[in-house]
Amino acid sequence: MFENLSERLQRTLKSIRGQGRLTEENVKDALREVRRALLEADVALEVIKLFVDRVQVRAVGQEVSLSLTPGQAFIKIVKDELTAVMGEANDGLKLNVAPPAVILMAGLQGAGKTTTVGKLARYLKEREKKKVLVVSADVYRPAAISQLQTVAQQVGASFHPSTAQQKPVDIALAALDVARKQFYDVLIVDTAGRLHIDSEMMKEAKAIHAAINPIETLFVVDAMTGQDAARTAKAFNEALPLTGVILTKTDGDARGGAALSLRELTGKPIKFLGAGEKLDALEPFHPERMASRILGMGDVLSLIEQVEQKVDRAEAEKLAKRLQEGDSFTFEDFKSQLQQIQKMGGVFSLLDKLPGMSGMAQKVDAAQGEKQFKRIEAMINSMTMQERRHPSIIKGSRKRRIALGSGTSVQELNRLIKQFEEMQKMMKSMKKGGMQKMMRGMAGGAMGKMPFMR
Repeated sequence: MFENLSERLQRTLKSIRGQGRLTEENVKDALREVRRALLEADVALEVIKLFVDRVQVRAVGQEVSLSLTPGQAFIKIVKDELTAVMGEANDGLKLNVAPPAVILMAGLQGAGKTTTVGKLARYLKEREKKKVLVVSADVYRPAAISQLQTVAQQVGASFHPSTAQQKPVDIALAALDVARKQFYDVLIVDTAGRLHIDSEMMKEAKAIHAAINPIETLFVVDAMTGQDAARTAKAFNEALPLTGVILTKTDGDARGGAALSLRELTGKPIKFLGAGEKLDALEPFHPERMASRILGMGDVLSLIEQVEQKVDRAEAEKLAKRLQEGDSFTFEDFKSQLQQIQKMGGVFSLLDKLPGMSGMAQKVDAAQGEKQFKRIEAMINSMTMQERRHPSIIKGSRKRRIALGSGTSVQELNRLIKQFEEMQKMMKSMKKGGMQKMMRGMAGGAMGKMPFMR
């Protein structure tokens, strides 16, 4: 998300970063480019005007003129105001109530609402250690109930059965009764979506809301609809008291207009971002971290959280110990590292959060990268244990056998071996304490030569 906006803003702000003195004229020139970038990102006009006015007032005031580095001070103002537009800080779910905490999910058809219910259930189970029950009150879409049942099974949440013959309010009340009697911490109620907001949809949503009195009413909306997402949420909020928004399909949204318009137009916080179809692809929305990512400053805190949650710590410590003791980095280790990267959302997700690496992230073809990871894994799986541990023995006939067994070519295998040898060199640099050298190699060497880089 924000790839196009990020590229434009970074280019614009680079020209002002080294300025020894900021004048009203060069601030105006920079803000003209910022305004264009925001328009291209499909940010709502009223939000752009408010943002630019606030930056201009602060930039031509004492705050910048007294700074030793006016260009840097200007960038900080832009970052602060981007953060303010998106909501200052993460607004988490309010679950500190007598259980069950009821969460009502609403949204238009096609926004990914049912899948998001599953993602949220998984998040609450794994991150908040909650016992979760889900139920579908969508009696209009034939596959909605069975889809939620399948998703619930995949994430390990309990599912309350319902049928198309029941009334939505009755379904929600029955699920609430079960949640109370069986001591569930959280009940998530999935409601029917429509192709557009209509009076019948609102009437039904209001009736369910009145019956179960949810602590959270979340609106699920497709990020790719840009500022229309914010306007839809605003219209919905006028009929139903929303407590927050979940933006879905953010991995397909290069503009970011929805995220930058939502808070200002609706007054409601973005609570989560959904990126991708996998059921673990849901992350809390942190405005300040997102502003840093937009400006190419990275998001190290989110990266640390991602590593702590998804990396096999025991496996990582085992590898570190072996390398310290002088063992070689093997194809088995390489395969393990690739699997860890995939668990963390792939190369794009990691590069996007590293300071100064957002430009590199934009060169990554995510879909091609995942496909290439599978081919690499297939090649390693086709090797014998001896070949994985001693790659130097992989010559002529062995190469042909590995390529045939993995459905690849000898040329692809040669490229993999070359990449692997570069990884081995980096691991030696790390062992000798050359961490900076290793990172430079990752940024400009091996990563740039990976087959999924455009």
